[in-house]
Amino acid sequence: MAKYKAPGKCPVCGGKFAITKLTCSTCGSELSGYYEGCNFCTLSDTDRYFIEIFMKNRGSIKDVEKEMGISYPTVRGKLDDVIRAMGYMPSEQEVKKVDNSDILKRLEKGEISPKEAAEMIKERKKG
Repeated sequence: MAKYKAPGKCPVCGGKFAITKLTCSTCGSELSGYYEGCNFCTLSDTDRYFIEIFMKNRGSIKDVEKEMGISYPTVRGKLDDVIRAMGYMPSEQEVKKVDNSDILKRLEKGEISPKEAAEMIKERKKG
């Protein structure tokens, strides 16, 4: 049987999916109920790839920079993006370290959308 990756969000409303059925891949036994998925499961492929590289490099931003060929502020920004995607907020001190020029550089490179750039700048102003 083909295995597909479960979508992380509802394509209709953007809400989280609930896991309601589990099936044993060996014997086919099924268990129904309401099960909570993990935060990592809802991340995009790009975010999961970034986290995989980050973990492989034991959280060393410099090593992630080298492996991915991106700048330090970009690594920090991607990490903040993943933190937000998982439903958390980066600390105010961490957000303040990224200045508007870093955000505009990421926008220019196509790493973030104009909407994301605007949100990041607005968030910096709050802090």
